[in-house]
Amino acid sequence: MAEERTYSGLLGSFRYSFGASDSPVYRGYVLVSALVSLLLALLFTLALIGVIAATLGASESITFVRSFFLLVGMLVIAPILAPVLLVARRHRRRSGSGTAYDTALALGGFLFIGALYLGLVISVPPDLQESTGGVLGAVVDALYALPSPLGVVPPLLAVALIVALHRRFR
Repeated sequence: MAEERTYSGLLGSFRYSFGASDSPVYRGYVLVSALVSLLLALLFTLALIGVIAATLGASESITFVRSFFLLVGMLVIAPILAPVLLVARRHRRRSGSGTAYDTALALGGFLFIGALYLGLVISVPPDLQESTGGVLGAVVDALYALPSPLGVVPPLLAVALIVALHRRFR
């Protein structure tokens, strides 16, 4: 009997779903999401080291800040990984065929990555904002004019879209 190809864990799901999917959009997303999630994990790890170094010897209430920092990092990276894990699970269980599901989740994942950038632009502190010229200058200035707490709205909407796409196409 032939051994069935499967995966184990997060890293294996990237390779498995890349090979199992017929969608070129999804395959591109697997590569982009692997790169972006690795870069974000490295960024959050280095920033956490900086936070720990800056708060070394401080009171125990600072431990909450460190834990919250880790939580934010996980909340940023998890939606990037979710389409890969969901598609790998779908192919492993053989619960549907076709590329519509794979493509839809890949597009939702790309939208989430763009929404993260949009949220970062909205939440830039006023003293770090730079004026830009050209066609996008007016758009960037309009985003800078929004209140900083609204920076979480685009990523949250993109996560809701990924969930809706998962439910719609499964």
